[in-house]
Amino acid sequence: MKILGISAFYHDSAAAIVINGKIVAAAQEERFTRIKHDLRFPFNAISSCLKQAEIELHELDYVVFHEKPLRKFNRLVKTYLGFAPSGYTSFAKAIPLWLTNKLFQKGTILDALATFGSFDAKRLLFSEHHLSHAASAFFPSPFTEATVLTLDGVGESATTTVAKGNSNQLTITKELHFPHSLGMLYAAFTYYTGFKVNSGEYKVMGLAPYGRPIYAERILEHLVDLKPDGSYRLNQEYFNYCTGLTMTNDKFDELFEGPRRTPEDRLTQKHMDLAASVQSVTEEIVLQITRNLAKDSPHGNLCLAGGVALNCVANGNILRDGSFERIWIQPAAGDAGGSLGAALAAYYLYAKQPRTTVAGQDTMQGSYLGPSFSPAECERRLQAAGAVIHPLSEDGMIHETANALAAEKAVGWFQGQMEFGPRALGGRSILADPRSETMQKKLNLKVKFRESFRPFAPSVLAEDVSDWFELDRESPYMLLVAEVKQELQRSMTEEEKGLFGIEKLNVPRSTIPAVTHVDYSARVQTVHLETNPRYYKLLKAFKQRTGCSVLVNTSFNVRGEPIVCTPEDAFSCFMGTNLDVLVVENCLLFKEEQDMSLAKDYKDAFELD
Repeated sequence: MKILGISAFYHDSAAAIVINGKIVAAAQEERFTRIKHDLRFPFNAISSCLKQAEIELHELDYVVFHEKPLRKFNRLVKTYLGFAPSGYTSFAKAIPLWLTNKLFQKGTILDALATFGSFDAKRLLFSEHHLSHAASAFFPSPFTEATVLTLDGVGESATTTVAKGNSNQLTITKELHFPHSLGMLYAAFTYYTGFKVNSGEYKVMGLAPYGRPIYAERILEHLVDLKPDGSYRLNQEYFNYCTGLTMTNDKFDELFEGPRRTPEDRLTQKHMDLAASVQSVTEEIVLQITRNLAKDSPHGNLCLAGGVALNCVANGNILRDGSFERIWIQPAAGDAGGSLGAALAAYYLYAKQPRTTVAGQDTMQGSYLGPSFSPAECERRLQAAGAVIHPLSEDGMIHETANALAAEKAVGWFQGQMEFGPRALGGRSILADPRSETMQKKLNLKVKFRESFRPFAPSVLAEDVSDWFELDRESPYMLLVAEVKQELQRSMTEEEKGLFGIEKLNVPRSTIPAVTHVDYSARVQTVHLETNPRYYKLLKAFKQRTGCSVLVNTSFNVRGEPIVCTPEDAFSCFMGTNLDVLVVENCLLFKEEQDMSLAKDYKDAFELD
């Protein structure tokens, strides 16, 4: 049985193919169009997935869309009616768009599919948004039975759902509905602190450790009514997202003593304190929910999905809290992962196919589910792009790359299948030596062209994770935050302890300062021989040279652009940044040997997002 899942038309459109329950391909449209968070119909992602699966459209048993447009339209109309007469401007913009386009998405989808060949309209299915999320979390997990928590902005009407998964069954048992949304609360502070909603939330999370949660009590007193069971309501007097064109309103500005920051404004201690406060409240709400759910979950298994599940700090707190013994988080937890969840929901819930699990093993294959390129194809394409390359054996390539990293070179690393989801996991990564005290600033300002406060994640050999971090389990998808081991932390002087905000940035915190955030935390990725043998071998080689089995791992892109997809994308990014070395499959490229007239000027091209 062959099933194509699709998500589209809001943000992060994507496609995924499942054959007989196995995930064989998944990719986001942005990687092909080079438009970050591309929301359009995923023509390129579908084409790539069909090519990987080696099938034609007419061979598919089902195509499944990740949500139900009519139900979303129903929620939209009810919201406007509930807030009338306010919100007319937003209503006048939104309703015509729905009436001329979005309301008839079935026809739009069928017309788009027709470009790939013939397809029977009766085989087009529609899942529910939160069911798609829940299915993406439970069915690939290693659990036969689990509680599934989905947290995001909003689907059709649900914003928070709880589901029970057992074998091939998945049933939503509890829902919280719009406008009461943890995702919307976090997005409101993302907007207020001057970042872009639906893409800047992770910046707020990264900024939070520089601040103090001095506004947390104010948020809980005025904005959020949090109940003992974890359910909550948002006070709509302070928000504008239901019927307006902004996230917050004048009353919100008054509560937090000033207007929102514009993207061009300097970040101040206040913005850092606001970030710390909304992060603290989010963590409190999530813990309240999971502690309550654990009482009715004797199996001790929790699965997470939805955009809020990408908040790895909150995830780490759930783990340390211990209410659930085991946690599994969908690496493509946002809307892109809805395409995969829709396909899996159709396979298990609609077609009622059996499901088997292997203890301790998920079925995401490390999330390396996108396109790949053979060494010969990489050589040909790089040479056609004007690159000077050094083709090597695998052992030679690993040896030279480890040497470059040990010499504190910044390395672009392009290997195997592209990752599915927002994290680079050693397929499309920028790598560096975590022991360097200057590497974080170099990568942020001279390679990524982004804010200096942004932290970097460590990749570590799976078997060594407990030697470096306060973590006793696998974290293959970079979705858990843990502290650097106490004995590796550097004691702060009294003067350093008195620093505030961004002043903290330049103080080394541990023996691996490039991946140690200002609160001694790190977003850990464990690397496994089974899922990424080349990356594992590189870490082994680096350990042999340096005694350190950790590398800096950040996504292979610059600010405002998606992660690279093709060898040409990798070469373009390499040439337009201060990366020193590029490794594409077995090809090694040194910056000083390249024709710099081919360089793209990223500094003027990136958007302020």
